[in-house]
Amino acid sequence: MKALYRTYQLLIALPLGLLLTLIISLTTGIGCMLGSQRFWGYWPMRIWSVGICCLLMLPVKVEGRSNIKPGKSYVFIANHQGAFDIFLIAGYLHRPFKWMMKKSLRSVPFVGWACEKAGFIFVDKASRHGLVQTIKDAREALQGGSSMAIFPEGSRTPDGQVQPFQKGSFMLARQIGLPLVPITIDGSFQVLPRSKGFFFVERHPLRLIIHEPLAPDDEAMEKSFAVIASGLPHNDK
Repeated sequence: MKALYRTYQLLIALPLGLLLTLIISLTTGIGCMLGSQRFWGYWPMRIWSVGICCLLMLPVKVEGRSNIKPGKSYVFIANHQGAFDIFLIAGYLHRPFKWMMKKSLRSVPFVGWACEKAGFIFVDKASRHGLVQTIKDAREALQGGSSMAIFPEGSRTPDGQVQPFQKGSFMLARQIGLPLVPITIDGSFQVLPRSKGFFFVERHPLRLIIHEPLAPDDEAMEKSFAVIASGLPHNDK
């Protein structure tokens, strides 16, 4: 069965996924240039994300979507288990938002260009000036009535456990005054862990748990970490 699934990935899912990625990237970039960035920066990305999960036959379960109110802006904080975290949040959160992402992703062919046109925030940690500009860009994006999604660990976990959070996203939320929504991602590490790069995936259930919003106070980072970790199976003891 495993060999059959890998053959399917190589001969069918991979070429169709690359074609879908190209079409969605062009649609997003051109749409944002000619029309509403809020619409074109969200809907094509959502279709792409759901399409990739369906193409790879990955079962997805979402819990707690009722915890976020329609029309309200949030800073979404999620653990970073693997590459499929992006598809889970973009496809199944059902809320327009801006990504805060690594500056290096801007160089990804087509995808980086589309993200730039969609108004996503690229984090530049190379210098103090870069960090100041990142915070400025994020403030402008959030003040426009958008939400934002951030992986506060900074990179994918090497072992499936939640890694220590960085302070930047919580400082930003406190400055803007937006509530934080912790999100637990479970199963993405089993599908494609950091150690495997971007090759064959394993078929494994994916789960997205949307927790209740938290106030952006001085204890928000510790509270978010505890809430997110509580949603993982190995913490349910």
